[in-house]
Amino acid sequence: MTAIVTSTGGLGTNCDHVRSGNSFMRDALLDNHGLGQACFPNDTVVTGLASCVFSVMGIMARGLELDLEKSTAEVIKHMETDSRRISRIDVTFNMPKKNSDKHRIILEHTARTCPVHLSLHPDIIRNITFQWDL
Repeated sequence: MTAIVTSTGGLGTNCDHVRSGNSFMRDALLDNHGLGQACFPNDTVVTGLASCVFSVMGIMARGLELDLEKSTAEVIKHMETDSRRISRIDVTFNMPKKNSDKHRIILEHTARTCPVHLSLHPDIIRNITFQWDL
């Protein structure tokens, strides 16, 4: 089992990751009858993309003996108003400048092969960009 998701009443849930024991709350958007008191379900999808990219880049970086510590990702979610689905995800990775051009190319390619990226519906536009200036 991956997770146990428990209704907290209303539109909120508590999400428990079974293996790690970590949990987080989530709620519906204010404009969708929620209270906006926690992360929204579609926010977990878009942040999951950035998190997954960091995981696969981290695996590659370890093999290349690179340090990605303090790198960040800024994530912007775009929704279609009529269908209430994610239409576009913009992720900007702020990465260490000390990496060589060769390593930058490898990491950028690796980013586009993460399992979440490959699992998203093809109609969702994924703009993944890198700023190499940390």
